[in-house]
Amino acid sequence: MDNKSFYITTTLPYVNAEPHIGFAMEIIRADAIARVKKLQGYEVFFNTGTDEHGLKLFQGAQAEGIDTKAYVYKYALKFKELKNLLNISDDVHFIRTTDEHHLKAAQEFWNLVKKNGFIYKKTYQAKYCVGCELNKTDSELNADGNCLIHPHLKIENIDEENYFFKFSAFQKPLLEFYKKNSSFVVPDFRYNEIKSFVERGLEDFSISRLKSKMPWGVPVPDDDNHVMYVWFDALVNYISTLGWPENKEQFEKFWVRGTPVQYAGKDNLRQQSAMWQAMLMAAELPNSNKIIINGFITGEGGIKMSKSIGNVVNPTEIVNEYGADALRYFLLREISSFEDSPFTMERFKDSYNSGLANGLGNLASRILTLSEKYLEKCPEISEKSDFTEYFGFFEKFDIKQATDHIWNKVSELDKFIQTTEPFKVIKVDEKKGKELIVKMILELYDIARMLNPIMPETNTTLKKLIKENKKPEAPLFLRKE
Repeated sequence: MDNKSFYITTTLPYVNAEPHIGFAMEIIRADAIARVKKLQGYEVFFNTGTDEHGLKLFQGAQAEGIDTKAYVYKYALKFKELKNLLNISDDVHFIRTTDEHHLKAAQEFWNLVKKNGFIYKKTYQAKYCVGCELNKTDSELNADGNCLIHPHLKIENIDEENYFFKFSAFQKPLLEFYKKNSSFVVPDFRYNEIKSFVERGLEDFSISRLKSKMPWGVPVPDDDNHVMYVWFDALVNYISTLGWPENKEQFEKFWVRGTPVQYAGKDNLRQQSAMWQAMLMAAELPNSNKIIINGFITGEGGIKMSKSIGNVVNPTEIVNEYGADALRYFLLREISSFEDSPFTMERFKDSYNSGLANGLGNLASRILTLSEKYLEKCPEISEKSDFTEYFGFFEKFDIKQATDHIWNKVSELDKFIQTTEPFKVIKVDEKKGKELIVKMILELYDIARMLNPIMPETNTTLKKLIKENKKPEAPLFLRKE
Protein backbone atom coordinates (compact mmCIF):
# COMPACT_ATOMS: atom_id res chain seq x y z
CA MET A 1 0.00 0.00 0.00
CA ASP A 2 1.20 3.50 -0.85
CA ASN A 3 1.28 4.97 2.65
CA LYS A 4 1.77 8.48 1.36
CA SER A 5 -1.57 8.87 -0.43
CA PHE A 6 -4.72 9.56 1.57
CA TYR A 7 -8.34 10.04 0.51
CA ILE A 8 -11.12 11.50 2.64
CA THR A 9 -14.68 12.51 1.78
CA THR A 10 -17.78 13.91 3.41
CA THR A 11 -21.22 12.71 2.46
CA LEU A 12 -22.92 14.85 -0.17
CA PRO A 13 -25.77 16.86 1.39
CA TYR A 14 -29.06 17.35 -0.41
CA VAL A 15 -29.41 20.82 -1.88
CA ASN A 16 -32.99 21.44 -0.77
CA ALA A 17 -32.17 24.08 1.85
CA GLU A 18 -29.43 26.33 3.23
CA PRO A 19 -26.36 24.58 4.70
CA HIS A 20 -26.83 23.94 8.42
CA ILE A 21 -24.55 23.40 11.39
CA GLY A 22 -24.63 19.58 11.12
CA PHE A 23 -22.97 19.53 7.73
CA ALA A 24 -20.61 22.34 8.77
CA MET A 25 -19.40 20.01 11.53
CA GLU A 26 -18.86 17.14 9.09
CA ILE A 27 -16.86 19.12 6.53
CA ILE A 28 -14.78 20.84 9.26
CA ARG A 29 -13.92 17.44 10.78
CA ALA A 30 -12.92 16.01 7.41
CA ASP A 31 -10.85 19.16 6.75
CA ALA A 32 -9.05 18.79 10.09
CA ILE A 33 -8.11 15.18 9.22
CA ALA A 34 -6.98 16.23 5.72
CA ARG A 35 -4.76 18.99 7.18
CA VAL A 36 -3.15 16.59 9.67
CA LYS A 37 -2.37 14.10 6.91
CA LYS A 38 -0.69 16.87 4.91
CA LEU A 39 1.41 17.78 7.97
CA GLN A 40 2.46 14.13 8.10
CA GLY A 41 3.64 14.26 4.49
CA TYR A 42 0.73 12.58 2.74
CA GLU A 43 -0.61 13.53 -0.67
CA VAL A 44 -4.25 14.14 0.16
CA PHE A 45 -7.41 13.99 -1.96
CA PHE A 46 -10.23 15.68 -0.03
CA ASN A 47 -13.73 15.40 -1.50
CA THR A 48 -17.05 17.06 -0.78
CA GLY A 49 -19.94 18.28 -2.92
CA THR A 50 -23.69 18.15 -3.38
CA ASP A 51 -26.29 15.43 -4.04
CA GLU A 52 -28.63 16.91 -6.63
CA HIS A 53 -31.06 14.17 -7.66
CA GLY A 54 -34.09 12.59 -6.03
CA LEU A 55 -37.74 13.07 -5.21
CA LYS A 56 -37.16 15.64 -2.46
CA LEU A 57 -35.44 18.02 -4.86
CA PHE A 58 -37.97 17.49 -7.63
CA GLN A 59 -40.80 18.26 -5.18
CA GLY A 60 -38.89 21.23 -3.75
CA ALA A 61 -38.50 22.78 -7.21
CA GLN A 62 -42.18 22.21 -7.95
CA ALA A 63 -43.14 23.88 -4.67
CA GLU A 64 -41.09 26.95 -5.61
CA GLY A 65 -42.42 26.87 -9.16
CA ILE A 66 -38.98 26.82 -10.79
CA ASP A 67 -37.02 24.48 -13.03
CA THR A 68 -35.35 21.67 -11.07
CA LYS A 69 -31.94 22.39 -12.60
CA ALA A 70 -32.15 26.04 -11.54
CA TYR A 71 -33.38 24.99 -8.09
CA VAL A 72 -30.44 22.66 -7.37
CA TYR A 73 -27.89 25.10 -8.85
CA LYS A 74 -29.08 27.85 -6.51
CA TYR A 75 -28.51 25.73 -3.42
CA ALA A 76 -25.35 24.03 -4.71
CA LEU A 77 -23.66 27.44 -4.82
CA LYS A 78 -24.45 27.97 -1.13
CA PHE A 79 -22.69 24.72 -0.23
CA LYS A 80 -19.74 25.57 -2.46
CA GLU A 81 -19.38 28.85 -0.56
CA LEU A 82 -18.75 26.88 2.66
CA LYS A 83 -15.13 26.42 1.53
CA ASN A 84 -14.34 30.09 2.13
CA LEU A 85 -16.82 30.58 4.95
CA LEU A 86 -15.39 27.79 7.13
CA ASN A 87 -11.68 28.06 6.21
CA ILE A 88 -11.75 24.72 4.38
CA SER A 89 -8.57 23.66 2.55
CA ASP A 90 -8.13 25.41 -0.80
CA ASP A 91 -7.53 22.15 -2.66
CA VAL A 92 -10.80 20.46 -1.63
CA HIS A 93 -12.56 18.83 -4.60
CA PHE A 94 -16.21 19.79 -5.02
CA ILE A 95 -18.37 17.37 -6.99
CA ARG A 96 -21.98 17.88 -8.07
CA THR A 97 -23.95 14.76 -8.98
CA THR A 98 -25.34 16.68 -11.96
CA ASP A 99 -21.80 17.01 -13.39
CA GLU A 100 -21.59 15.42 -16.84
CA HIS A 101 -18.67 13.20 -15.84
CA HIS A 102 -20.50 11.91 -12.77
CA LEU A 103 -23.59 11.05 -14.85
CA LYS A 104 -21.48 8.93 -17.19
CA ALA A 105 -19.60 7.31 -14.29
CA ALA A 106 -22.88 6.38 -12.55
CA GLN A 107 -24.12 4.78 -15.77
CA GLU A 108 -20.83 2.89 -16.22
CA PHE A 109 -21.09 1.65 -12.62
CA TRP A 110 -24.67 0.48 -13.32
CA ASN A 111 -23.50 -1.38 -16.42
CA LEU A 112 -20.73 -3.13 -14.48
CA VAL A 113 -23.07 -4.28 -11.71
CA LYS A 114 -25.70 -5.39 -14.22
CA LYS A 115 -23.12 -7.31 -16.28
CA ASN A 116 -22.07 -9.11 -13.10
CA GLY A 117 -25.67 -10.24 -12.53
CA PHE A 118 -26.72 -8.10 -9.58
CA ILE A 119 -29.45 -5.94 -11.16
CA TYR A 120 -32.95 -7.16 -12.10
CA LYS A 121 -36.42 -5.73 -12.63
CA LYS A 122 -39.62 -6.47 -10.69
CA THR A 123 -42.92 -4.97 -9.58
CA TYR A 124 -43.17 -4.24 -5.88
CA GLN A 125 -45.01 -2.41 -3.15
CA ALA A 126 -43.18 -0.45 -0.47
CA LYS A 127 -43.51 2.19 2.23
CA TYR A 128 -41.05 4.92 1.29
CA CYS A 129 -39.71 7.83 3.37
CA VAL A 130 -38.79 10.79 1.17
CA GLY A 131 -36.69 12.26 4.00
CA CYS A 132 -34.46 9.17 4.31
CA GLU A 133 -34.73 8.21 0.63
CA LEU A 134 -35.23 4.65 1.93
CA ASN A 135 -37.96 2.02 2.04
CA LYS A 136 -39.22 1.38 5.58
CA THR A 137 -40.38 -1.76 7.36
CA ASP A 138 -43.29 -1.60 9.81
CA SER A 139 -40.82 -1.77 12.71
CA GLU A 140 -39.20 1.47 11.44
CA LEU A 141 -42.50 3.39 11.59
CA ASN A 142 -44.18 5.04 14.56
CA ALA A 143 -47.77 4.55 15.78
CA ASP A 144 -48.98 7.04 13.16
CA GLY A 145 -47.32 5.05 10.38
CA ASN A 146 -44.58 7.65 9.82
CA CYS A 147 -40.78 7.32 9.80
CA LEU A 148 -39.09 7.39 13.20
CA ILE A 149 -36.39 9.77 11.87
CA HIS A 150 -38.79 12.02 9.89
CA PRO A 151 -42.12 11.71 11.78
CA HIS A 152 -43.40 14.96 10.27
CA LEU A 153 -43.23 13.58 6.70
CA LYS A 154 -45.96 11.41 5.26
CA ILE A 155 -44.86 7.94 4.16
CA GLU A 156 -45.39 7.32 0.43
CA ASN A 157 -46.85 4.00 -0.68
CA ILE A 158 -45.07 2.83 -3.84
CA ASP A 159 -46.56 0.29 -6.26
CA GLU A 160 -44.59 0.16 -9.50
CA GLU A 161 -42.03 -1.68 -11.58
CA ASN A 162 -38.42 -0.86 -10.63
CA TYR A 163 -34.92 -2.15 -11.06
CA PHE A 164 -33.45 -3.80 -7.97
CA PHE A 165 -29.97 -4.41 -6.61
CA LYS A 166 -29.31 -7.93 -5.24
CA PHE A 167 -28.29 -6.70 -1.80
CA SER A 168 -29.33 -10.06 -0.32
CA ALA A 169 -26.44 -11.76 -2.14
CA PHE A 170 -23.91 -9.86 -0.04
CA GLN A 171 -24.74 -10.88 3.53
CA LYS A 172 -21.89 -13.40 3.73
CA PRO A 173 -19.31 -11.27 1.81
CA LEU A 174 -20.08 -8.24 4.00
CA LEU A 175 -19.81 -10.22 7.24
CA GLU A 176 -16.50 -11.71 6.10
CA PHE A 177 -15.28 -8.21 5.20
CA TYR A 178 -16.28 -6.85 8.63
CA LYS A 179 -14.55 -9.79 10.35
CA LYS A 180 -11.29 -9.08 8.52
CA ASN A 181 -11.62 -5.31 9.15
CA SER A 182 -12.80 -4.95 12.75
CA SER A 183 -12.00 -1.21 12.77
CA PHE A 184 -13.80 -0.57 9.47
CA VAL A 185 -16.54 1.50 11.14
CA VAL A 186 -15.57 4.05 13.81
CA PRO A 187 -16.67 4.15 16.61
CA ASP A 188 -16.85 0.46 17.49
CA PHE A 189 -20.47 0.60 18.71
CA ARG A 190 -21.50 1.67 15.20
CA TYR A 191 -19.44 -1.21 13.80
CA ASN A 192 -21.40 -3.59 16.03
CA GLU A 193 -24.64 -1.93 14.95
CA ILE A 194 -24.04 -2.43 11.22
CA LYS A 195 -22.77 -5.96 11.75
CA SER A 196 -25.99 -6.82 13.62
CA PHE A 197 -28.04 -5.25 10.83
CA VAL A 198 -26.37 -7.42 8.19
CA GLU A 199 -26.59 -10.54 10.37
CA ARG A 200 -30.38 -10.15 10.53
CA GLY A 201 -30.55 -10.62 6.76
CA LEU A 202 -30.57 -8.26 3.78
CA GLU A 203 -33.37 -7.38 1.39
CA ASP A 204 -32.79 -6.34 -2.20
CA PHE A 205 -33.45 -2.63 -2.67
CA SER A 206 -34.92 -0.54 -5.46
CA ILE A 207 -32.42 1.39 -7.57
CA SER A 208 -34.71 3.09 -10.09
CA ARG A 209 -37.89 5.13 -10.37
CA LEU A 210 -40.30 5.47 -13.25
CA LYS A 211 -39.34 8.56 -15.24
CA SER A 212 -43.02 9.41 -15.66
CA LYS A 213 -43.37 9.81 -11.88
CA MET A 214 -39.93 11.24 -11.03
CA PRO A 215 -38.11 12.62 -14.09
CA TRP A 216 -35.22 14.23 -12.16
CA GLY A 217 -32.43 11.64 -12.10
CA VAL A 218 -29.64 9.91 -14.02
CA PRO A 219 -31.13 7.97 -16.97
CA VAL A 220 -30.92 4.19 -16.60
CA PRO A 221 -28.73 2.80 -19.41
CA ASP A 222 -30.79 1.20 -22.20
CA ASP A 223 -34.16 1.97 -20.56
CA ASP A 224 -35.66 5.41 -21.22
CA ASN A 225 -38.59 4.70 -18.87
CA HIS A 226 -36.44 4.73 -15.71
CA VAL A 227 -34.04 7.01 -13.85
CA MET A 228 -31.62 5.86 -11.16
CA TYR A 229 -32.77 5.90 -7.58
CA VAL A 230 -30.75 8.45 -5.64
CA TRP A 231 -28.45 6.16 -3.61
CA PHE A 232 -27.28 4.16 -6.60
CA ASP A 233 -26.38 7.42 -8.32
CA ALA A 234 -25.07 9.49 -5.41
CA LEU A 235 -22.82 6.93 -3.73
CA VAL A 236 -20.80 6.56 -6.93
CA ASN A 237 -19.54 10.14 -6.41
CA TYR A 238 -16.89 8.80 -4.04
CA ILE A 239 -15.06 7.27 -7.01
CA SER A 240 -16.30 9.44 -9.88
CA THR A 241 -14.68 12.45 -8.16
CA LEU A 242 -11.34 10.67 -8.70
CA GLY A 243 -11.99 10.56 -12.44
CA TRP A 244 -13.17 6.94 -12.40
CA PRO A 245 -13.44 5.07 -14.71
CA GLU A 246 -11.17 6.95 -17.17
CA ASN A 247 -8.50 8.29 -14.79
CA LYS A 248 -7.09 4.93 -13.73
CA GLU A 249 -3.88 6.45 -12.30
CA GLN A 250 -5.67 8.74 -9.85
CA PHE A 251 -8.18 6.04 -8.87
CA GLU A 252 -5.35 3.58 -8.23
CA LYS A 253 -3.37 6.10 -6.17
CA PHE A 254 -6.11 7.29 -3.83
CA TRP A 255 -8.73 4.51 -3.77
CA VAL A 256 -6.89 1.27 -4.50
CA ARG A 257 -3.49 1.99 -2.90
CA GLY A 258 -4.64 4.80 -0.64
CA THR A 259 -6.86 4.68 2.43
CA PRO A 260 -10.33 5.96 1.43
CA VAL A 261 -12.06 7.36 4.52
CA GLN A 262 -15.71 8.46 4.51
CA TYR A 263 -17.35 10.75 7.08
CA ALA A 264 -21.11 10.34 7.59
CA GLY A 265 -23.89 10.96 10.09
CA LYS A 266 -25.40 8.07 12.04
CA ASP A 267 -28.49 8.16 9.82
CA ASN A 268 -26.16 7.23 6.94
CA LEU A 269 -24.62 4.16 8.63
CA ARG A 270 -26.53 1.62 6.55
CA GLN A 271 -25.98 3.37 3.23
CA GLN A 272 -22.23 3.97 3.67
CA SER A 273 -21.04 0.86 5.48
CA ALA A 274 -23.34 -1.81 3.99
CA MET A 275 -25.16 -0.70 0.81
CA TRP A 276 -22.19 1.13 -0.75
CA GLN A 277 -19.77 -1.63 0.23
CA ALA A 278 -22.01 -4.27 -1.38
CA MET A 279 -22.27 -2.11 -4.51
CA LEU A 280 -18.47 -1.91 -4.72
CA MET A 281 -18.24 -5.69 -4.35
CA ALA A 282 -20.83 -6.14 -7.09
CA ALA A 283 -18.74 -3.93 -9.41
CA GLU A 284 -15.58 -5.83 -8.39
CA LEU A 285 -13.99 -2.64 -7.01
CA PRO A 286 -12.06 -2.28 -3.71
CA ASN A 287 -14.01 -1.39 -0.60
CA SER A 288 -13.65 1.78 1.45
CA ASN A 289 -10.96 1.76 4.14
CA LYS A 290 -12.95 3.37 6.98
CA ILE A 291 -16.38 4.83 7.66
CA ILE A 292 -16.43 7.45 10.44
CA ILE A 293 -19.90 7.96 11.93
CA ASN A 294 -20.83 11.26 13.62
CA GLY A 295 -23.60 11.69 16.13
CA PHE A 296 -26.30 14.31 15.61
CA ILE A 297 -26.12 17.94 16.69
CA THR A 298 -29.26 18.49 18.69
CA GLY A 299 -31.18 21.67 19.36
CA GLU A 300 -33.31 22.69 22.32
CA GLY A 301 -34.82 19.70 24.12
CA GLY A 302 -32.40 17.23 22.56
CA ILE A 303 -34.24 17.18 19.21
CA LYS A 304 -32.06 16.45 16.18
CA MET A 305 -31.38 19.51 14.05
CA SER A 306 -32.98 18.97 10.67
CA LYS A 307 -33.77 21.11 7.64
CA SER A 308 -37.18 19.45 7.36
CA ILE A 309 -38.03 20.12 11.03
CA GLY A 310 -36.82 23.72 10.75
CA ASN A 311 -34.77 23.93 13.96
CA VAL A 312 -31.40 24.37 12.26
CA VAL A 313 -28.65 26.85 13.10
CA ASN A 314 -27.18 28.70 10.13
CA PRO A 315 -23.36 28.61 10.28
CA THR A 316 -23.09 31.75 8.13
CA GLU A 317 -24.68 33.89 10.83
CA ILE A 318 -22.26 32.60 13.50
CA VAL A 319 -19.18 33.07 11.29
CA ASN A 320 -20.24 36.61 10.36
CA GLU A 321 -20.29 37.59 14.04
CA TYR A 322 -17.56 35.44 15.61
CA GLY A 323 -15.33 34.27 12.75
CA ALA A 324 -14.76 30.87 11.17
CA ASP A 325 -12.11 29.74 13.66
CA ALA A 326 -14.48 30.28 16.59
CA LEU A 327 -17.09 28.03 14.99
CA ARG A 328 -14.43 25.44 14.11
CA TYR A 329 -13.21 25.51 17.72
CA PHE A 330 -16.67 24.91 19.15
CA LEU A 331 -17.61 22.12 16.74
CA LEU A 332 -14.29 20.32 17.17
CA ARG A 333 -13.98 20.69 20.94
CA GLU A 334 -17.46 21.00 22.41
CA ILE A 335 -19.26 18.50 20.20
CA SER A 336 -18.60 14.81 20.91
CA SER A 337 -16.62 13.06 18.17
CA PHE A 338 -19.16 10.22 17.99
CA GLU A 339 -22.20 10.86 20.24
CA ASP A 340 -25.10 13.30 19.96
CA SER A 341 -24.33 16.76 21.39
CA PRO A 342 -26.37 19.93 21.87
CA PHE A 343 -25.71 23.24 20.15
CA THR A 344 -27.19 26.38 21.68
CA MET A 345 -25.97 29.95 21.36
CA GLU A 346 -25.60 30.07 25.15
CA ARG A 347 -23.21 27.09 25.05
CA PHE A 348 -21.36 28.62 22.12
CA LYS A 349 -20.86 31.99 23.84
CA ASP A 350 -19.74 30.39 27.11
CA SER A 351 -17.21 28.28 25.23
CA TYR A 352 -16.02 31.27 23.19
CA ASN A 353 -15.39 33.34 26.31
CA SER A 354 -13.73 30.64 28.41
CA GLY A 355 -11.72 28.82 25.73
CA LEU A 356 -10.84 31.64 23.33
CA ALA A 357 -11.24 35.17 24.71
CA ASN A 358 -10.22 34.42 28.31
CA GLY A 359 -8.23 31.30 27.44
CA LEU A 360 -5.96 31.17 24.38
CA GLY A 361 -6.42 34.85 23.49
CA ASN A 362 -5.52 36.15 26.94
CA LEU A 363 -2.56 33.75 27.26
CA ALA A 364 -1.10 34.71 23.87
CA SER A 365 -1.49 38.43 24.62
CA ARG A 366 0.31 38.17 27.99
CA ILE A 367 3.24 36.17 26.59
CA LEU A 368 3.66 38.27 23.44
CA THR A 369 3.52 41.49 25.45
CA LEU A 370 6.38 40.25 27.67
CA SER A 371 8.34 39.05 24.64
CA GLU A 372 8.02 42.35 22.76
CA LYS A 373 9.01 44.32 25.87
CA TYR A 374 11.98 42.27 27.08
CA LEU A 375 13.36 40.25 24.12
CA GLU A 376 15.25 41.98 21.31
CA LYS A 377 13.90 39.47 18.77
CA CYS A 378 12.05 36.20 18.52
CA PRO A 379 14.15 33.31 19.89
CA GLU A 380 15.35 30.66 17.45
CA ILE A 381 12.50 28.21 16.87
CA SER A 382 12.92 24.66 15.63
CA GLU A 383 10.19 23.51 13.25
CA LYS A 384 10.64 20.00 14.62
CA SER A 385 8.55 18.98 17.62
CA ASP A 386 7.24 15.65 18.86
CA PHE A 387 3.50 15.69 18.21
CA THR A 388 3.12 11.89 18.34
CA GLU A 389 0.51 11.96 21.09
CA TYR A 390 -1.44 14.75 19.37
CA PHE A 391 -1.43 13.04 15.97
CA GLY A 392 -2.46 9.80 17.70
CA PHE A 393 -5.87 11.25 18.56
CA PHE A 394 -6.46 11.99 14.86
CA GLU A 395 -5.51 8.42 13.96
CA LYS A 396 -8.49 7.38 16.11
CA PHE A 397 -10.61 10.20 14.55
CA ASP A 398 -11.20 11.57 18.04
CA ILE A 399 -10.81 15.24 17.16
CA LYS A 400 -12.40 16.42 20.39
CA GLN A 401 -9.64 14.64 22.34
CA ALA A 402 -7.02 16.22 20.06
CA THR A 403 -8.48 19.69 20.68
CA ASP A 404 -8.69 19.06 24.42
CA HIS A 405 -4.98 18.15 24.26
CA ILE A 406 -4.17 21.64 22.90
CA TRP A 407 -6.21 23.38 25.59
CA ASN A 408 -4.55 21.26 28.27
CA LYS A 409 -1.28 22.78 26.99
CA VAL A 410 -2.90 26.24 27.16
CA SER A 411 -3.92 25.58 30.77
CA GLU A 412 -0.45 24.26 31.71
CA LEU A 413 1.24 27.32 30.21
CA ASP A 414 -1.16 29.62 32.02
CA LYS A 415 -0.33 27.89 35.33
CA PHE A 416 3.38 28.22 34.52
CA ILE A 417 3.01 32.01 34.26
CA GLN A 418 1.09 32.17 37.53
CA THR A 419 3.66 29.99 39.30
CA THR A 420 6.91 31.51 37.97
CA GLU A 421 5.71 35.14 37.58
CA PRO A 422 8.26 36.06 34.86
CA PHE A 423 6.97 39.65 34.84
CA LYS A 424 8.35 39.97 38.42
CA VAL A 425 11.45 37.82 37.97
CA ILE A 426 12.79 39.87 35.04
CA LYS A 427 12.91 43.00 37.23
CA VAL A 428 15.28 41.35 39.70
CA ASP A 429 17.07 38.76 37.51
CA GLU A 430 17.08 39.76 33.84
CA LYS A 431 18.77 36.57 32.59
CA LYS A 432 16.42 34.25 34.47
CA GLY A 433 13.40 36.35 33.42
CA LYS A 434 14.37 36.16 29.75
CA GLU A 435 14.85 32.40 30.00
CA LEU A 436 11.32 32.05 31.34
CA ILE A 437 9.90 34.23 28.53
CA VAL A 438 11.81 32.26 25.86
CA LYS A 439 10.44 29.01 27.30
CA MET A 440 6.89 30.40 27.14
CA ILE A 441 7.36 31.67 23.57
CA LEU A 442 8.57 28.24 22.39
CA GLU A 443 5.64 26.48 24.07
CA LEU A 444 3.18 29.02 22.64
CA TYR A 445 4.64 28.38 19.20
CA ASP A 446 4.04 24.63 19.62
CA ILE A 447 0.44 25.41 20.55
CA ALA A 448 0.15 27.59 17.44
CA ARG A 449 1.48 24.75 15.28
CA MET A 450 -1.02 22.28 16.75
CA LEU A 451 -3.81 24.73 15.87
CA ASN A 452 -3.14 24.18 12.13
CA PRO A 453 -5.94 21.62 11.55
CA ILE A 454 -8.29 23.08 14.17
CA MET A 455 -8.09 26.86 13.68
CA PRO A 456 -5.99 27.52 10.55
CA GLU A 457 -6.40 31.31 10.59
CA THR A 458 -5.37 31.59 14.24
CA ASN A 459 -2.46 29.25 13.52
CA THR A 460 -1.14 31.63 10.84
CA THR A 461 -1.77 34.81 12.85
CA LEU A 462 -0.18 33.53 16.05
CA LYS A 463 2.94 32.14 14.36
CA LYS A 464 3.41 35.46 12.52
CA LEU A 465 3.13 37.48 15.75
CA ILE A 466 5.60 35.21 17.52
CA LYS A 467 8.18 35.38 14.73
CA GLU A 468 7.81 39.15 14.43
CA ASN A 469 8.05 39.45 18.24
CA LYS A 470 4.93 41.61 18.40
CA LYS A 471 2.00 41.70 20.75
CA PRO A 472 -1.45 41.73 19.08
CA GLU A 473 -2.69 45.21 18.20
CA ALA A 474 -6.15 44.08 19.27
CA PRO A 475 -7.33 41.04 21.25
CA LEU A 476 -7.18 37.86 19.16
CA PHE A 477 -10.69 37.05 20.35
CA LEU A 478 -12.89 39.88 21.48
CA ARG A 479 -14.99 38.86 24.47
CA LYS A 480 -18.61 38.19 23.50
CA GLU A 481 -21.33 38.28 26.10
